[in-house]
Amino acid sequence: MKFAKRLAVAGMTALALVGATACSSSKTSSTKSNSTSSVKIPKVTKKTTVVFWHAMTGVQQSTLQKLTAEFEKKNPNITIKLENQGAYTDLQAKINSTLQSPNNLPTITQAYPGWLWNAANNKMLVDLNPYINDKNVGWGSAKASNIKTELLEGAQIKGTQYGIPFNKSVETLTYNADILKKYNVKVPTTMAELKAAAKKIYEKSGHKVVGAGFDSLSNYYTLGMKDEGVDFSNKINFSGTTSKKVINYYADGVKAGYFRTAGSEHYLSGPFANEKVAMYIGTSAGEGFVKKGVGTKFTYGVAARPSKYNMQQGTDIYMFSKASAMQKAAAFKYMKFLVSKSSQLTWANATGYVPVNTAAVNSSEYKDNKSMKTPAIIAKAMKNLYSVPVEKNSNAAYSQLNSIMQNILSAAAKNQSVNSQITAGKSKFDAAWKQ
Repeated sequence: MKFAKRLAVAGMTALALVGATACSSSKTSSTKSNSTSSVKIPKVTKKTTVVFWHAMTGVQQSTLQKLTAEFEKKNPNITIKLENQGAYTDLQAKINSTLQSPNNLPTITQAYPGWLWNAANNKMLVDLNPYINDKNVGWGSAKASNIKTELLEGAQIKGTQYGIPFNKSVETLTYNADILKKYNVKVPTTMAELKAAAKKIYEKSGHKVVGAGFDSLSNYYTLGMKDEGVDFSNKINFSGTTSKKVINYYADGVKAGYFRTAGSEHYLSGPFANEKVAMYIGTSAGEGFVKKGVGTKFTYGVAARPSKYNMQQGTDIYMFSKASAMQKAAAFKYMKFLVSKSSQLTWANATGYVPVNTAAVNSSEYKDNKSMKTPAIIAKAMKNLYSVPVEKNSNAAYSQLNSIMQNILSAAAKNQSVNSQITAGKSKFDAAWKQ
């Protein structure tokens, strides 16, 4: 696969987000539960196979394989069968189609909570609270898990803890330090500074280097509105004044040439590595790929997203109720292992994902990692987190934003009417909420 596409598969979140609005905290979470202590969780005393569907590739997949092998060595009765389903879009489609034949579902899967709204309503997911509170396979309590509050709550659907957060990320600004130095441009810390810096680079380079761009157009719009004080909901007026302000910030830049979208290259990591764009905003989980793509061509840097709010993104791990009692116990032991301090340090330092374990986040092993640049800025990047609420059709509306924004920005690039595309986009956005 091409470099940019590998990043798309591995780290991006162009479909749906975690399900709770929250601000970053080092606290651990208490969780709501519809379950009772009568759930019997057996010890894994015989050979048990757990099937895990995932969408990791590249360094993410190799690191997951490494961790899985370590777990199996420590738990010889348990075999974890890793099954890669391709990109997130492929994984979501596979889950949706297989929900019609529940017996063909895996034991556990990576997923965004919005994907599993109907599965939760149809009692096809396992409430994980009994496992969390079990001292044998779990931690004894949610507090003892060391999982960040906002991330654990983000894996709830309608107040029930169906998921355990695993591969989490935020958006960061990746920049070409050599280009910024060449044109005497400071690393932007606000959206106004990003625009000014992008224009200066574009002009000073003789229009050879585009200043900046955003990987996820859905995230761009959602966070742009949040920065303006508007939460993501069906009450958004897509053609209203505030919405047009957010849209035109990007559209004006595309029209003038100093901003761009990924277009047919899917993600801006490729153009960035080829020095065609000086800065881009994308997932922190992509640093491993950026590092590989850039090599020794130039010095890159990573900074906090230049906005008030940032998006918590990445998937959780969910368990399907069709699994046997032994499989469920084995699967949760594996999930617990994946979010342990040791595993999360290995995972985060190799991939750029944010540790979900607070002990890992606060450890010197993470903070002082010299091979990756994300850890040093992650606390600032996570100061004010936001995510799309898990509500009926919120996932569909969020997903629709990508194509809507693509059409608008494509029109801007061709010097066509942006307003007509905004009007058309409003109809699509409103319809998505009413599916």
